[in-house]
Amino acid sequence: TDPVSVPRLGCGSMGGMLALPPGQGPHQVGCTDVMVGHTRQGLFLRLFYPCLPRAGATEPLWIPRSEYCGGLADVTLGHRWCSALLSIAIGSCKVPVSWNGPLKPRSNGYPLIIFSHGLGAFRTLYSSICAELASWGFVVAALEHRDHSAATTYFCTAEAGTEEWIPFQRVPQGQKEFYFRNKQVHQRAQECVRALRLFQGIAGGRSVPNVLHQDWDLSVLKDNLDLTKVAVMGHSFGGVTAVLALVKEPSFRCAVALDAWMFPLENVLYPEVPKPVLFVNTEKFQTPESIAKMKRLSSRNSQTRIVTVLGTVHEDQTDFAFLPGKFFSRIFGRRGTLDPHKALAITSRAALAFMQRHLKLEEEFGQWDELLEGVGDSVVPDAPFCRSHL
Repeated sequence: TDPVSVPRLGCGSMGGMLALPPGQGPHQVGCTDVMVGHTRQGLFLRLFYPCLPRAGATEPLWIPRSEYCGGLADVTLGHRWCSALLSIAIGSCKVPVSWNGPLKPRSNGYPLIIFSHGLGAFRTLYSSICAELASWGFVVAALEHRDHSAATTYFCTAEAGTEEWIPFQRVPQGQKEFYFRNKQVHQRAQECVRALRLFQGIAGGRSVPNVLHQDWDLSVLKDNLDLTKVAVMGHSFGGVTAVLALVKEPSFRCAVALDAWMFPLENVLYPEVPKPVLFVNTEKFQTPESIAKMKRLSSRNSQTRIVTVLGTVHEDQTDFAFLPGKFFSRIFGRRGTLDPHKALAITSRAALAFMQRHLKLEEEFGQWDELLEGVGDSVVPDAPFCRSHL
């Protein structure tokens, strides 16, 4: 098959201005939120998984609560007062997945992906790529980080009904950005490891109470995960988080880094990255310094790959790519020229081919292997040096 034919389009029963595509794989996708623990040392994530079809399934909101609009307005527009406008524009948008849908059982277990969001994002803004991967037979845990890099996030304290919010934080004045971001990336990678421990606990039969009291029992995962097949993935700040997670946790077999922002990682760690990384870059974001760091990794590991998707900008690897043009441009400036459905197909298929290889999956994803060599429409090997927007 043509590795990058534009997939069938669909809008689910999307409300609002956003039309996220449903997953193109053979499985229907379910989704639930999981919060563990009553302190900021706990975890918060959105889980995407293959599910059984169910009549009358409801679809979750893309922006889970109005507080996130406030956080987004603050981060992207610099004005919290835009929050109400954002709420009106995108507050009713839904994700075309089945909320709390029943897990589709799988005797040999699903492979697991831990996903890390970018700076100023949160757990739901990568629903298109997470749902796409889940539709091909993965359980995907999209974390919401508590290092002050999320647009906003919260945890529920032990007193009933009390929430503590963790706002987005800019680099404090007088502090060097590298040290601030480096501390964050270590906390983020540690959260990825803790997420893996959570699933290892569940697989081992440990009962894990979900603070959010969802109508979905985490223990159903017990016999449906294959924890010998675990990858870590992320976008931008999440991309470098995924690379660092490989250093911290041997159970992660490989990493997929979408337009990784390599700046926060200290140089001494590059020789320590033990496993292969797939870097999928957009055309307009990377700096020569960042590319040089990726190449250091590829020179040490012959399985590491760097490819660039032409006609794309940094936000094209988020759900924002599926906002209407005028709205997107108002928030982010220039948008990519490549159709976002096609960009998503290239990115997800490259990731699937890479994970097939390094998680030793018995699927048909090898049909997209040529993408890993940068062969195909709108994709090139390595990183063409162009004027970056950083």
